[in-house]
Amino acid sequence: MQTESAAPLVVSRPNILFVFSDDHAAHAIGAYASRINKTPNIDRLAAEGMRFDNCFCANSLCGPSRATILTGKHSHANGFIGNASVFDGNQTTFPKLLRGAGYQTAIVGKWHLKSEPTGFDHWQVLQGQGPYYNPGIKSAAGVTHYEGYTTQVLTDLALEYLREDRDPQRPFLLMYQHKAPHRNWQPGPDELSLFDGGPIPEPETLFDDWSGRASPAAEQEMTVARHLSAFDLKLTPPKNLTVAQRARWDAAYDPKNAAFLAAELEGVELVRWQYQRYIKDYLRCVAAVDTQLGRVLDYLDESGLARNTVVIYSSDQGFFLGDHGWYDKRWMYEEALRMPFIVRWPAVIAPGSSDMHLVQNIDFAQTFLDLAGVQAPADMQGASLVPLMRGADPSDWREAIYYRYYEFPEPHRVAPHFGLRTQGHKLLCFPLTDEWELFDLAADPQELQSIAEDPGSIDLLARLKRQLQALRVQYGDQ
Repeated sequence: MQTESAAPLVVSRPNILFVFSDDHAAHAIGAYASRINKTPNIDRLAAEGMRFDNCFCANSLCGPSRATILTGKHSHANGFIGNASVFDGNQTTFPKLLRGAGYQTAIVGKWHLKSEPTGFDHWQVLQGQGPYYNPGIKSAAGVTHYEGYTTQVLTDLALEYLREDRDPQRPFLLMYQHKAPHRNWQPGPDELSLFDGGPIPEPETLFDDWSGRASPAAEQEMTVARHLSAFDLKLTPPKNLTVAQRARWDAAYDPKNAAFLAAELEGVELVRWQYQRYIKDYLRCVAAVDTQLGRVLDYLDESGLARNTVVIYSSDQGFFLGDHGWYDKRWMYEEALRMPFIVRWPAVIAPGSSDMHLVQNIDFAQTFLDLAGVQAPADMQGASLVPLMRGADPSDWREAIYYRYYEFPEPHRVAPHFGLRTQGHKLLCFPLTDEWELFDLAADPQELQSIAEDPGSIDLLARLKRQLQALRVQYGDQ
């Protein structure tokens, strides 16, 4: 094992480890007060660093979030507006700029941008979405097939890079990016029986009827009640398991008996059964990510790298965990809009601290560049979070974040919409139906009742519409 424990503690040009999961909602993390699970290794980062409590995505979808992070630009500016888009690898990205400044740049895990990665010295990425078991990993040399659970395989490859493939005399950027806990939530062999002891608490809004919202909320196709498939519910097993993997899978799920039980249920009881089936698998996938993160954190400690490595844990967007009766993301509502963002930076960030400023994934690129002392291009649309990490309260920090979602009608019939969120309110516009929603987040944190039509909201609505238009002009989204 390489050891760098003898190196002096340095706070300039630190290593950067960006740990990124897929669809991991902040309210399924212990450090964000989860009611339903524990995440000891992610929580360790929060205890030793800073938790950002108001971090939001600019477009709640996997590929667009990744493109935004790479470029520091909203979807309309980087050209990747939906998962059918193809990322233009010729454009400026923060890994290219770090590489030009002497950093070693590497990505291991989920890429999901269709074109091949650019700006990386080392890349090993899943093909497309990638399976949960026995993945093919693509690199500059071709595709290599691995047997095992993908969350662990990716961690093995990330650790191999840290131990063997980098130059210990140069700083590194490693983007260590998981597939989990993306649909259809296939747990690993070590987590198959986790949460078998009893039910997971239901969200208060599991049976929301969306009567307090504009019409698009009722027209989506992403409900726990009606839209989870037999594959999601594990009534149909995966097709790419080995014989030994399939045996453990069938023992854990007993698909025939489960299908019989589901057929006997109806109404509220069927919804509750499907929720338990879904949420336990989701949390089992989260548990594997947390366990594998622990392996990486342990290596950083043992090797001495932890002393000068900024570790960030985040996810591409939030996710509905039965909230409002939904799974998936896409909406600008809080559960899908909010991203986890936890940073450990030894000797700089006060342990156990938190931040309430409005931040967004358009800020990540400039933050990484600032950490490395690299000047960000003028056309990046975010702002560095480094001052916030140091405890500053900038007087000119943004008062609202801008959001826009495009992908319609498939796969979930979530209507295109755009809007803004301030510290206290949220405004959404649905252009296809010419409807608006306005929520008072202090009085109605679950966003159950829009006040856009209330006579008492006329002045507030007009002011927020002007503020929204100003943001559209600022970001060039006209």
